Amino acid sequence: MNRAEIMRHSVIVLAATIAGITIFGGSPSPQDPAYHLMADERPLFGIPNCLNVLSNLPFAFVGLLGLATVFRLEAGRVTLFRDPWERWPYAVLFAGIGLTTLGSAYYHLSPDNARLVWDRLPMTFGFMGLLTAVFTERVGLRAGQLLLGPLLLLGASSVAYWYWSEVRGQGDLRLYVFVQNGSLLLVLLLLLLYPARYPGTGYLVVGLSAYAVARWLEAADQRIFALGQIVSGHTLKHLVAAGAVACLLAMLRIRVRRRVLELPPNQRVERPDGEATRDTGS
Repeated sequence: MNRAEIMRHSVIVLAATIAGITIFGGSPSPQDPAYHLMADERPLFGIPNCLNVLSNLPFAFVGLLGLATVFRLEAGRVTLFRDPWERWPYAVLFAGIGLTTLGSAYYHLSPDNARLVWDRLPMTFGFMGLLTAVFTERVGLRAGQLLLGPLLLLGASSVAYWYWSEVRGQGDLRLYVFVQNGSLLLVLLLLLLYPARYPGTGYLVVGLSAYAVARWLEAADQRIFALGQIVSGHTLKHLVAAGAVACLLAMLRIRVRRRVLELPPNQRVERPDGEATRDTGS
């Protein structure tokens, strides 16, 4: 390990430590009951809070499409990854996004803390899957393999601990906040400090920016709905967050094209849609 690598690793450890001290150094914070009061509670088609429920459907679409992209089994296909294991963090990410459709829709039908567990739990799979994927690609395969299981356990534990603390009347969101915000902070630092092994980083940056916009839309739920009472900020949050995940799909798509271009010309063929693919010789 050279000096530059030691410095980069040290920055990651230091950032995680500072984030932990900052979050856990404060007082325990329970879930604000007002969080469950959405601006748009209109029922449609017999569905309570209809738009907040149905706006989760894009998560199912991008989640399933993501899983299909990661696990497609076309004969002689050009693989997305240099090592087959690298697909697993992305599989966890897209599975979590797909399950968010069910968890979030269930929560929005009748928002309360008990239902919020099933909204937040699959989201932690998404956060931890993304962090592990970027860690694997930027730092190393072995590091990612060691981290995936513990990070998933940490994410699930953060939701379980929060709900347990609420049931005891001593609500404490700090571990969940650390998982959500800390994972995204580390992803940003990994992008800044470590070289890319795959193309398409710009799509990931756009996706992270879109997620930041989604968080703002959530905070502006009431203000946005007040502008004509057409759509609420929370409904838009779901749509923009799904768009953020779609950026990851675009990133993976770019990888396929680049891997095809790395092939010798005699192994490329043109599909009817004009996209190059690998000649399997069959």
